[in-house]
Amino acid sequence: MNPQPISVTIVQAPLAWAEKEVNLKYFTDQLTGLEQPTDLVVLPEMFATGFVTDPDNISETMDGVVMQWMSKTAKLLNCVITGSIAVSENEEFFNRLIWMRPDGTYEQYDKRHLFRMGNEHHKFAQGKKQLIVELKGWKIRPMVCYDLRFPVWSKNRLKNDMYEYDMLIYVANWPASRAYVWQSLLQARAIENQAFCIGVNRIGDDGKGIPHLGGSVIIDYKGKVINGCSDNEPETVTHMFDYNPLNHYREQFKVALDWDEFTIMNID
Repeated sequence: MNPQPISVTIVQAPLAWAEKEVNLKYFTDQLTGLEQPTDLVVLPEMFATGFVTDPDNISETMDGVVMQWMSKTAKLLNCVITGSIAVSENEEFFNRLIWMRPDGTYEQYDKRHLFRMGNEHHKFAQGKKQLIVELKGWKIRPMVCYDLRFPVWSKNRLKNDMYEYDMLIYVANWPASRAYVWQSLLQARAIENQAFCIGVNRIGDDGKGIPHLGGSVIIDYKGKVINGCSDNEPETVTHMFDYNPLNHYREQFKVALDWDEFTIMNID
């Protein structure tokens, strides 16, 4: 049986630097104002703080205020909410994506590729495990920002005529200076993996004065942009996904049968 249609809401937002209360209020206002139900809300990377790479004062434990907000809001909206936050755990810091369900259960993914040009690798621990989650029959792989540049880490697989996933999600704080790269890589990931691809980015200047124009976008399995947000505008967009066209395309163009076999080392 094919997956059911799924409604996904992306939120392109300005982020106040290291101010959780301000950012959580902003997202609360945006999400409680949604005009229609949704199955999944996607927020940017480090949506509660901005991309702060000195986590000592902004990180929290897994029962902290941002996790509580995610649980409460997912329950209120009766949908999944995902985005990444700075987490402190076992004397280490993680840029951790949370997949929060309305019943309060969650999955987590720690960012694998730490952005060394922003010194993220000096304070945060590298993630080791990939994540695939399921929602209404869809198999979804969520990742974080700099992961986008590493195609092996996101590569789809075909096993027993079943695709490992149907949708990629990247949450990000991707700067305006590399906007062309952002969209180009999102389209490449969609094409090479025969999957929908969603990228959600922030807007505005961060605490280091680095500008971000957004470019949050929804791309189909052929690399075509099918929805998205306006540059430099705070915007919330909801899109309905139908699995049938994806399945038909995969059946008609079985490039997956010729994908290379590979093994990624250093996964626990």
